[in-house]
Amino acid sequence: MSEEVASQDGPLEKLDAPDEAGGGPADLSSEDHTVSTPEPGEQTEAEQPPASEIKDAEHVISENIEAKEGSSGEEEKEKQKSRIPEDLYYDFEELYSRPFTTEGSSIPQNLLQLSHSFGYDCRRRANLQLLDEHTLAFVAGNVLVLLDIRTKEHHYIRSCSGGGIGTIMPHPSRRYVAVAEKGEQPSIIIYEYPSLRPYRILRGGTGRAYTFVDFNREGTLLASVGSAPDYMLTLWDWRQEQVMLRCKAFSQDIYRVTFSPDNPGQLTTSGSGHIKFWKMANTFTGLKLQGILGRFGKTALTDIEGYVELPDGKVVSGSEWGNMLLWDGGLIKVEICRKEGRTCHSGAIQQFALDEGELMTIGTDGAVRCWDFESIDAADSVDDSGLFEIEPMNEMIIGRSVSLTSMVKSTIPDTTIWYAQDSNGGIWKLDLSFSNITQDPECLFSFHAGAIEGMDVSGSSHLMATTALDRSVRIFDFLSKKELTACRYKQGGTSLTWAPCMVSSNEGLVVVGFDDGVVRLLELFNPHSLRAVAGRSRSGEAELRLKQAFKPHNAPVTAISYERKGAIMATGSVDCTVFFFVVGEQYEPVGFVTVPGPVQVLQWAPQSHERNTLLVACQTGHVVEIEAPGPDVQNDGSTYQLQNLPIRHFCFSSIKSRIKRDAEMARRQAVKEKKKQEREERLRKVKEQGREPTEEELHEGEDGEEEEELPPLYIPNPPSPLHCAFYSQPGAFWLSMGGYDSGYLYHCKFAEQQSVDVLERRDEPFSFIPVQDTEHNPILTICFSAERQLLLCGMQDGSMRAFLLEAGELPPGSMRAYWAFSVHDNQYGSIRQLRFSHDSSFVLSGGADGNIFSFRLLEKEELQKHQAKIPSPRIGLEAEPAAPDIEDPAAYSIETAKQKLELERMQREAELRKQEKRKKLSELQSRFQTLLQHNQSLPEHVRLQRTELELDHRFREDAERVAAERVREVRRELAWEEERHRIGLQKLQERFWNSLMCDTVTVTAIESDYKVSTYRLQVLSSKFQQMKEHDRTVQQPSSVDQERWQSKGEQKDPGNITAGQEGLAEPVVLQPRAPQAGGSKLAGRQAEKLRKAAEKAERARAKIEKRKKEWAELYAAKPSEDCEDPEDVRAIRLATENMGDFKLKTAKDFTVPEHLRMNVEKKKAQLVILEEQIYQRKSEINERVLALRDSKVALISLLRSLLSKLRTLQELLPVEKHRPLPSVPTVLPEETPERKLRYSRATLHRYAALRDQVGRPAQEEEQEQTQDVLELLQRENKEDTHTQEELTHSHANTHTQEQLTELELEMKDMEEIRNLYMQDTLIKQMEEAVWRFDAELRLLRDEKLRLDVQMKLADLRHVTLFQELLLLKEFEKRENTLQERLNTRMQEERELRLKLEECKQQLELKKRDIAKLQEREKALTATFLASLGENNKLTDFLTRVFKKKIKRVKKKEKTSTEEQQEDSDQDSDEESDWNDDEDDEESESGIGVLDDSVCPPNCDPELFENTVKLREHRLDVEELLLEEKKSAESLKKECDSLLKKEKIVQSSLKAAEGNLELFNREKQQKLNELDVVVPLRLHQIEYTIDDVVPSKLGMALVLNTAAVGRLQERIKELQQEKSQQRELYRHARQQHVQLSHERTDMEAKIQELEARCEQMMMMKFGKLVDLEALQTLSGSRTLEEMRQESRVREAEYTQELKLWQDKVADARLAVTEVTRDHTERLHRLNGLLTQQKQLEDKLNTRQRKMGAQFQGRRQVEEEEQRRMQKLIQSQVEEIESLRQEIGALSRKGGNILPPSQPSLPPIPTMPLAHIQHPHTHFSMGWRHTPSSSHEVE
Repeated sequence: MSEEVASQDGPLEKLDAPDEAGGGPADLSSEDHTVSTPEPGEQTEAEQPPASEIKDAEHVISENIEAKEGSSGEEEKEKQKSRIPEDLYYDFEELYSRPFTTEGSSIPQNLLQLSHSFGYDCRRRANLQLLDEHTLAFVAGNVLVLLDIRTKEHHYIRSCSGGGIGTIMPHPSRRYVAVAEKGEQPSIIIYEYPSLRPYRILRGGTGRAYTFVDFNREGTLLASVGSAPDYMLTLWDWRQEQVMLRCKAFSQDIYRVTFSPDNPGQLTTSGSGHIKFWKMANTFTGLKLQGILGRFGKTALTDIEGYVELPDGKVVSGSEWGNMLLWDGGLIKVEICRKEGRTCHSGAIQQFALDEGELMTIGTDGAVRCWDFESIDAADSVDDSGLFEIEPMNEMIIGRSVSLTSMVKSTIPDTTIWYAQDSNGGIWKLDLSFSNITQDPECLFSFHAGAIEGMDVSGSSHLMATTALDRSVRIFDFLSKKELTACRYKQGGTSLTWAPCMVSSNEGLVVVGFDDGVVRLLELFNPHSLRAVAGRSRSGEAELRLKQAFKPHNAPVTAISYERKGAIMATGSVDCTVFFFVVGEQYEPVGFVTVPGPVQVLQWAPQSHERNTLLVACQTGHVVEIEAPGPDVQNDGSTYQLQNLPIRHFCFSSIKSRIKRDAEMARRQAVKEKKKQEREERLRKVKEQGREPTEEELHEGEDGEEEEELPPLYIPNPPSPLHCAFYSQPGAFWLSMGGYDSGYLYHCKFAEQQSVDVLERRDEPFSFIPVQDTEHNPILTICFSAERQLLLCGMQDGSMRAFLLEAGELPPGSMRAYWAFSVHDNQYGSIRQLRFSHDSSFVLSGGADGNIFSFRLLEKEELQKHQAKIPSPRIGLEAEPAAPDIEDPAAYSIETAKQKLELERMQREAELRKQEKRKKLSELQSRFQTLLQHNQSLPEHVRLQRTELELDHRFREDAERVAAERVREVRRELAWEEERHRIGLQKLQERFWNSLMCDTVTVTAIESDYKVSTYRLQVLSSKFQQMKEHDRTVQQPSSVDQERWQSKGEQKDPGNITAGQEGLAEPVVLQPRAPQAGGSKLAGRQAEKLRKAAEKAERARAKIEKRKKEWAELYAAKPSEDCEDPEDVRAIRLATENMGDFKLKTAKDFTVPEHLRMNVEKKKAQLVILEEQIYQRKSEINERVLALRDSKVALISLLRSLLSKLRTLQELLPVEKHRPLPSVPTVLPEETPERKLRYSRATLHRYAALRDQVGRPAQEEEQEQTQDVLELLQRENKEDTHTQEELTHSHANTHTQEQLTELELEMKDMEEIRNLYMQDTLIKQMEEAVWRFDAELRLLRDEKLRLDVQMKLADLRHVTLFQELLLLKEFEKRENTLQERLNTRMQEERELRLKLEECKQQLELKKRDIAKLQEREKALTATFLASLGENNKLTDFLTRVFKKKIKRVKKKEKTSTEEQQEDSDQDSDEESDWNDDEDDEESESGIGVLDDSVCPPNCDPELFENTVKLREHRLDVEELLLEEKKSAESLKKECDSLLKKEKIVQSSLKAAEGNLELFNREKQQKLNELDVVVPLRLHQIEYTIDDVVPSKLGMALVLNTAAVGRLQERIKELQQEKSQQRELYRHARQQHVQLSHERTDMEAKIQELEARCEQMMMMKFGKLVDLEALQTLSGSRTLEEMRQESRVREAEYTQELKLWQDKVADARLAVTEVTRDHTERLHRLNGLLTQQKQLEDKLNTRQRKMGAQFQGRRQVEEEEQRRMQKLIQSQVEEIESLRQEIGALSRKGGNILPPSQPSLPPIPTMPLAHIQHPHTHFSMGWRHTPSSSHEVE
């Protein structure tokens, strides 16, 4: 698409060549498409652009703008004239948007003038740009704000369209700034900076709004994208205000468009669920643009906010979940994340920045991270997950409550300062140098984030308070244009009201409602006034202090309003309640009422109204009027809900459809009236003319057509939302509705009858006022000026409207005359709050876009004060404590708290009543027990039975039944609690008790303070057992590891293959025929001789085979040249495994041995072993301590029994002779901790009683004396135990002293002596037992202390192993990948080796098979020669028969194709031709008379048949040999290819091993960095410098003492081994010399014997023969028989030969006679032929002379000539048939005699001219009888 400049209208007028939004190009977002800029008159066509990119964008522009080829010079001049001059500027005064006033409005256009902007649309994309070093630019509604960072001054640029600003972008040179606007057909205005003069205006780029614009790197091109509905991507030549390219970018929202800085012809767009890559190129048809949509593939679809183009054409984009996506060619190459699968950012990545080779990302998590650009550019996935893990090089966390969305770099060269946009309401200054001197992040400016939910102004000063859902409350001085103070809370603010002067004298009280239902009273004061009073330091210009906080609602507070006298405050909420408070020093709750819907507006009746009422407007369309609660209002005490307040309800019912219906009816009625008047006027004119009206004239004006149906009545469901409401008069109010009912202000009043149900009420307004242009733009808020002369309305589209009022009331007609001004964003910046200042000199607005504007009302006189007055603090404020705040969102509201208190009161009263009943019951029970006891004390005959005491057993049964039912019911009620507590107890036991193998048991000595304790030992978990079993399986060496230790040279010996594996049949050798059954042709002596020769040959053959087998075994046992002694190999391997390599592990060349390489599984195994050992050692010592504890228990039992005996003895002794009783030790609680968990039902009852006792109110007051219930229970148990012991051991000595006799005294003395001895013995026994126990305890304590040291070391070792395990887990993934690659390469190598070995074996088998077949062929030849015998006359013939290649029928497979059949046919034809040629050659030879297919008459048929059979066997062998050679050749080729593959695999295997080795070194280096604790004593340190232990042991090497000892011993062993090896080497060298001499002698002897053997063979046989074959030859019976038979036949044949010789002599004589006769005839024939020649010559001479007289005869001659030619032809055919017959007969084996001499035919009598043809016939006949001529010769 292109635009042309109309030269006749000047350079500023454009012809809108592009299509409208609805008629634009089709949606091609789902496919690649091409858009071009054609010549005028050409059609737009889609073409594939070339791969080359634009090198110079200006060249492209000039080519696109200037004239194309073929244009005339005049057109070029016209275009040059139409170019916009460089110095052209627009007038901003003519462009910027102004307020709109309707006709008839008397409101001046400059009613409001922008004073200041206090907000920041921080959630707009890319709403922060840097114009120069000190100036920031951002969009605020319809204004572009230029903010000076140093002075904080604002400069404003008003939008030109009045519809808002979409986005801004500075030029790369910072000389221009592009402002893309919103509205109907918005423009892009290029301002020159810093003059801010409009330089260029770009029109027609989109239909509604621009979302993003960007300049290319050179600044010559501008790209823009539009919003819905067209989503147009446009490329501009912005200096000439021309569209270069235009295309629909996508069908969803587009967030960004950028040029690639390194590839001028490349663009990228991204947005909702897509990213698209564009290329533009200049072709001969114009400029082209192609878009490729990015395919997400397996990656989840995501919105893409930020991306960056890389120099090589790749693109890195963000995602919603925080990872980076690397795009290449329209596809995701890899997804980039952090280690362990962590995301790069915790939220979406908003922007990328490629700065000085570093890639920076910013995210909504408030972090800026710097990544390695080269690693990301070359990133690729290592597995199927598609992830690439990388850690950032540097990062900066701005803060937890920070959410970064965009960032721009300072314009200062070589700076690292960036400015960041925070979507939580801030602008940050960041130093991204990432060095030691990096500055901390600095928040330059702070604003509200999100919509302004509450705003109000002070009634006495130019102060403004605001709140939003960003949880902040801010105070502004809009006179001095600055923010005074701000405070933050845990919940967002939803409403705000500034208390009036009658409430707060200094008007410094701000009431804020929050999202959790809390209302806070905040006091604003000047802190400077407190310094003189309290001496506080100055902290700011103003402060907010919490005065009181209460929670009247459980949902967001939406409205707060004070009563007209300031005595009552009302709050409304989304929870459909309105709460009233009494205003005072402390706000006291009065009560609440419920309303039908969420509260939207609260308004108290003005002073002019008699009744003090509250107007409550709900969002659902309900309006409620509530009478103000007075001081006499009472409630029932259990709730704050007010029941008796007078309330009136109104439920709005839509009348808009009826209004439209009535308007339509009025319109139709007016049309009818007009037509009626016209008819009457016509009739009057007719009557004036003095004639009667005709019928047509009478009915001319009547409507004959049917009227259209009126619009139907419509009631929206759900109802339209209510936006605002305000009183008009008592009982009447105005409503502004949204949705369907927008467009009017409805005047409503409450009905007199309020008896109908509130939810079913349907009330209609009694009047309405239409508001112009508000059908889809309702009024959201309304504000009156102080004098009620001016009404300001906040609209949904972000604009303000002003209406003039008459006497403070709305105009009775319509509101068509108004003044409108676009302030906030027209799409999402609806005005929520609108206020006049206290003096009506300012107007303040707050919108949903987060912007806050202050406007001056007209041009009033300058205010005297340049700063608003801040209220002074109250007297005594500094001494007041801080008011308690409500921070818990789940805190109880006032009503809920009161209901809770009431419920608790009721529960307490019920509990008191229960206690009284229980007390009475207990008294009755005690009286009844007394009666029972008294009854039991009576005599039996008087005693009453238990049944007699019952008045009626049914009472008891009923009571028991009721009690059982109640018990069951209580059990059912408590079943869940019981199960919960049971499960809780079970879990506690499993967690803290069942998991313990042994608790800490401390055994104390009896007579000393020594103690010994057990280890608190946990039970080994099932996971531990699983790990242990797993480690056992892992520790087994794998086959791969075993094979790696095997020698690569070990291969199977192909010579070991047995004959059974060869798979070939034995050679087919023609066996001699068995002797016939009729008898033997040999004599007895010859047969015996033949038998002995066969036995001798068989013995020789067995001997030879045995010798061959021994030689084969000997050669098989011979080692190869590169073979090593297995013992040496085993010794080297053992040394490699066991001899330590004492290189430092920190050395760079340290190679980790195979058996020392560590991985996660091995480390887990070490941990398992260590834990198991620790567990075993601790278990052993625990068992011993517990056994000692058991022995102490037994000792205590023994001591108690001895003590009882001792006491019994002392009772018999006088007191003065009593020895002190030894104290009996007791089992301490720490020795039996398991008793703590033992309980019985009595224990539980006692616990319950003690708990009730502790929980009494009397004891609650005495907090110092309260104790734990368990401690009281234990104390009672101890007291019970001591009491029982005292009762057991306290025996009163009741013996009385009586007077005894002397004998009794003597016996008493003896008894006393014995008792004294027993007393001493028992005491000594007790002391010895105690001493023995203490000694055992001390010994065990010493062992325990030593074990403690070992356990501490084991714990340190455990910590080290665990650290190594964690480190190994980080390397596990890479190690598994490398190990898997290595295993794969090893498996490939193993498979190739197996294949290669198999192939070599098969090749060796084929070679053996070929050798065997060749041997079979030689054997067949030898057999054939042996069968011929000596001097056989038919040797040549039979040899030719044996060697002849005959045609053999090949067996064809059933699946053979026709082509193979044809090939076989062709082969057979070729063979037949070859055989024919051979036959011809043989026929030409001298023995052509014999046919090799027929046995000659003088040949033995059996020998001929044997020859034919041998020939068949030979041909079979040749065929097999040919096939074997072919297969051997293919196997050889396969072996060669396998060898090449093996080399490739070996190289890759070596590379994999190298990578694994490097990885192991890296892993070892990381393991070396771990700190290991090694406790040493001073004598263990041998590292000294000048005999002094250095202060730093960093260079010392820690070795095990045993290892050092082994090394020292190994030195001696190596010295001894060295001497032994030298001695062995000397003996081996001597033996080697001796064996070399012996080998030389043996070789000479072998040569001598071989020469002698050859000489003897030559002397005996005349040639060299095979002795083995000669020895194995035995007499053949068949051969001997054939020799005998040949001798007999030879004699017979000799006689027959003589007879035939005689016959031949006779035949020769006859032949001589016949030859002579034949010669004579030839002479005669020769003469005749000579004569014929002469006659022919004469005849020819005559014919030449004759002329025409012989013409008649010539026809006869020609006829005769044709007849002769036919005859000749028939004779030739007959000759050919005879030849074929002769050939056929010769193949059948019959004896064909040579043809006889043909008789000469008689010479016919004909003219001499015809003799030539018979002569030719005879000559042809002679040519085919060569035998006759041969015989003649």
